Amino acid sequence: MSLQNQNVLLGVTGGIAAYKTPDLVRKLTAQGANVRVVLSASAQAFVSELSLQAVSGNPVSCHLLDPAAEAGMGHIEFARWADLILVAPATAHCMAKLAHGMADDLLTTLVLASPAPLFIAPAMNQQMWAAPATQANLGLLQARDIGILGPAAGEQACGDIGYGRMLETHEIAEALVALHQPTKSARSAVDEKTLPLAGQQVLITAGPTREAIDPVRYISNHSSGKMGYALAIQAQNLGAQVTLVSGPVALPEPLHVNTIQVSSALEMHQAVFAHVAAADIFIACAAVADYRLADIQTQKIKKSADEMTLSLIKNPDILADVAALPDGPFTVGFAAETQDLEYYAKDKLQRKGLNMIAANDVSNQDIGFNQADNALTVFSADAKIALPKQDKLALAEQLLKIVAKNVSANSL
Repeated sequence: MSLQNQNVLLGVTGGIAAYKTPDLVRKLTAQGANVRVVLSASAQAFVSELSLQAVSGNPVSCHLLDPAAEAGMGHIEFARWADLILVAPATAHCMAKLAHGMADDLLTTLVLASPAPLFIAPAMNQQMWAAPATQANLGLLQARDIGILGPAAGEQACGDIGYGRMLETHEIAEALVALHQPTKSARSAVDEKTLPLAGQQVLITAGPTREAIDPVRYISNHSSGKMGYALAIQAQNLGAQVTLVSGPVALPEPLHVNTIQVSSALEMHQAVFAHVAAADIFIACAAVADYRLADIQTQKIKKSADEMTLSLIKNPDILADVAALPDGPFTVGFAAETQDLEYYAKDKLQRKGLNMIAANDVSNQDIGFNQADNALTVFSADAKIALPKQDKLALAEQLLKIVAKNVSANSL
C-alpha cells in the first residue's frame, strides 16, 4: 500500500500550519508519490518556495498565468498531470472558495479544471471551524465527495483548544494511502493502524451529576467533565462514532459527537441504557453521585433550625449495570481515589466485572478535578500501565489506544 508513481498535486494555503508542508512532501514522496506544489499568495508568508522545491525536486508554482508553463496556462498543465489533489492546510477562506466554485488563483482554478480526486486538510482557529458559514461550506464539499482529512482537536497556535488543528503530516499521508486504494482490505489495514477505533461505537459518560434537594439546591461534586470530553474528542479523532452522555459542565459540545445532556444520576442511567445496545465500548468517566435525596422538596427549604438532616438513598450503579449485561460492550471504568489507589482500583475492577479501569489520584492538586492535566494508572486483569502527567487530550488519546488494543485482542 503506497502512492507509488501517483502524481500528487499539493496546494498550500495561508495558515500557520503551512510550515509543516515540507515535511508533508517528504512523507508523500516516502510513499512513492511524485509531488508538485502550488502555493497561494498568502501561503508564501509562511513557507518558502525554495524549501518546497528542495524536498519535492520540482519547481513550485504560484501564479495563474505563468509564461514558463504550457501555453502560459499552468492550471491546464497541472490539471492533466495530477492523479490526486491535496490542499493542506486548507484555510476557511480556501474552503469557502472551493465550496462556491471560485477560480481566482492558480490553485482554485486547477481544482475546477481537473477531474482528479480532491482531498483537503482543514486548519484554522476552533471558532472559525465551528462557525455556521464554515460548517455549511463543509457540507457542500462533503456532498461532492471531496475527501475531508481532519481537522484534529488540541491546543492551537493562538492558545485556543478545540477542533481546527491540521492533522499531523504522517496522518495525512497515511489517510491518502488508505483512501486512494481500490481494495477494501488495503484500506482496512491502514484504518486499523491510523484509526484504531474505526467502525467502533463508543459510549462515554462525563462530568458530575446533580441530585436535587429542592428547586434551588442540589448535591454534586467537583468534576469539570474535561477528561470525559477529551475522551469523546479523541475517540472521534481515532475513527469511532461517539455518543457522549454529559452531566452539567461549562464545556462546549464536541463537534461530530452525539452529545446528550442530563442532570441527575437517574437521568444518566436512562440515557446510557437507551444507547448501550449499540455500543462496542463503554467508558464510564462521569463522577456519578452515589446517593440521591429520598424526598425532594417541591418548595425551597427555609432556613430555620440550626441543623438539618437529609435522608439519602443509593443511586443505581451505571457502570456495574452495563458490565453485567450478557452481551454488553467492552467496559472501562474510572476510579478517582484519595488513598490506596491500586488497591481500590483493582477491587472495583474485579467487583464490578470490568474489562479495564483507569485510576487517578484526586488528592493531588495538580491533576484530576478541574485541572488541565491528569495522570492515570490503567489496570486490567493481567496488566498495569502507568500514563504520566500530561494534558487531558494527550492522555485521552493514549488511554483510547490501550482500549483499542485490548478490544482487538478480545475479539480474536
